[in-house]
Amino acid sequence: MKAIVLRQLGEAENLRLEEVPDPQPGPQEVVVRLKAAALNHRDVWIRRGLYAGIKLPIILGSDGAGEVIAVGADADQSLVGRAVVINPSLDWGPDDRVFGPNYRILGLPDDGAYAELIKVPAGNVYPMPAGLSFEEAAAIPLAGLTAYRAVVTRARVQAGETVLVTGIGGGVSSFALQIAKHLGARVLVTSGSDAKIARAREIGADGGANYRAQDWGKQIVALADGKGPDVIIDSAGGETFEKAIEIVKPGGRIVTYGATTGAAKQIEVRRIFWKQINVLGSTMGTSQEFEAMLKLYGDGGLRPVIDRVFPLEEAAAAHRRMEEAEQFGKIVLRI
Repeated sequence: MKAIVLRQLGEAENLRLEEVPDPQPGPQEVVVRLKAAALNHRDVWIRRGLYAGIKLPIILGSDGAGEVIAVGADADQSLVGRAVVINPSLDWGPDDRVFGPNYRILGLPDDGAYAELIKVPAGNVYPMPAGLSFEEAAAIPLAGLTAYRAVVTRARVQAGETVLVTGIGGGVSSFALQIAKHLGARVLVTSGSDAKIARAREIGADGGANYRAQDWGKQIVALADGKGPDVIIDSAGGETFEKAIEIVKPGGRIVTYGATTGAAKQIEVRRIFWKQINVLGSTMGTSQEFEAMLKLYGDGGLRPVIDRVFPLEEAAAAHRRMEEAEQFGKIVLRI
């Protein structure tokens, strides 16, 4: 099969199209002929060497959709021929609150979806949501699951609440916006780009602020009826997380699922207890959450936001697109 193989850390050009052996399913595994895969920032961080436990060579990619072409001896034989989307959350474990010691994400250490074929546990393939293209289905898994757990399970967003989603434009943030709106919330966003804020309004955001403005926090509070958001969904960390503690409504919730700008250097602990803020960590999610999230993009009528589609052989160009930070929505590889 053809696959994009990373043999050396560093530049995007290190992602090279190669012929590699076809995967063979184990007893409880299936092989999927992929039609599309999608990028996540995780892929870029691994390629740059900014991720723990990197092994080379590796086929990157946590998101994929396609058709099952082979199954192992102990897997459901009726899966052959079905259009499926892959849950990249492997071996979560028995505790819904936190993943177990064997947990991993597809695309490292297991070979991922930048390939014509992939083998995964049979329990990690789900029927593709009706009405979606393979490119749309492939855009959903990692970002959709991360957003669902953050918004639904951890933040417990309710209709009528005001939710701030920071850093709109990336995959998870666009899913978080859609899911919060689906729940009946009023959603505000931040971005360093006025164009991205305008695009967010087109897909349902009720307002936003450019975080390059010194008073962006005050702008958000004003947009939230002068009281601050009930919920803040944050992936930036750093100064944004510090500001979140300042502007969230007393008694509110802050869910952090990333720290793309680094560690928060000065956290006002007194604000947390005096305002009675709930600070909640979140990452990925369970199989039950994945199934519930998929229903929003099938029965629920939501559609993922796609920024651009590249052919598989242009994976390096797709990575450069992500590094430019100009995207709005998911970057997809057509296979």
